[in-house]
Amino acid sequence: MHDMKGKLCIITGANSGIGYHTTKALAAMKATIIMACRDLEKGQKALDSIKEATGSNSLYLMHIDTSSMKSIDRFTREFTDRFTCLNVLINNAGAAFSKRQTTEEGYEKTIATNYLGPFKLTHNLLPMLRQKTPSRIINISSGMHKTGKVDFDDLMIEKHYKSMQAYATSKLMVTAYTYALAERIQGTGVTANVVEPGFVATNLGANMGGFWDKLSFKLVRPMQITAEQGAETSIWAASDPELETVTGKTFAKKAETETAEITHSKEFQDKLWDTTTKLLAL
Repeated sequence: MHDMKGKLCIITGANSGIGYHTTKALAAMKATIIMACRDLEKGQKALDSIKEATGSNSLYLMHIDTSSMKSIDRFTREFTDRFTCLNVLINNAGAAFSKRQTTEEGYEKTIATNYLGPFKLTHNLLPMLRQKTPSRIINISSGMHKTGKVDFDDLMIEKHYKSMQAYATSKLMVTAYTYALAERIQGTGVTANVVEPGFVATNLGANMGGFWDKLSFKLVRPMQITAEQGAETSIWAASDPELETVTGKTFAKKAETETAEITHSKEFQDKLWDTTTKLLAL
């Protein structure tokens, strides 16, 4: 167990699953943690549970909805009003939806929650991450990203929406974006890496619709691991001193892993980056 005393971390989706177990482990290492949650009632229950288990008095609950850019801006203002720096940002919150939904701002909800939200939150918090380096950005992706496909003419998946495909595409975006980010912030003392937790037993499959989506989910069920096991690589990536300067990598089972060939394409990375910054008016 590494000593995280004096380190300030933000973990989105900290109230359940991988986020909960990551928070619990880092709290046991004496980190100060902002539990950034959409559901404050569930967030408070999780905070109380972690506090009881670890004895930590350095847990703070804040509201965020990563599908809403307005919510992310509000979170940023509240965070920067209360704190002066940030050491670790874990973009953990994720979702899948059985039917295509759009946010109030007009974005497809899977892409907004899993990709646009983390992109926007990271952009907003980069100045804070640079205040006290070394610092780390950890984006949660999935091995499913290899089945994703980005159509720049239909980024919000208005045609032929399928739940698992939308989820996979959002994670493909996350992985390629993280590589592009790592290159752009190289030498600043801030690192950016991807974690693939594995096939974790969560409620994600329950939200997937359609016969093939449900069948595909059942096929991976025998390979599922617990959320606690799934959190191990996130915990390691956030706390291991040996990873202090490692950037632009994807990790699974505490080791570097290969990602889809297109994620390494500079042309694809740049197009995704430029398209996203224009879309979010950054």
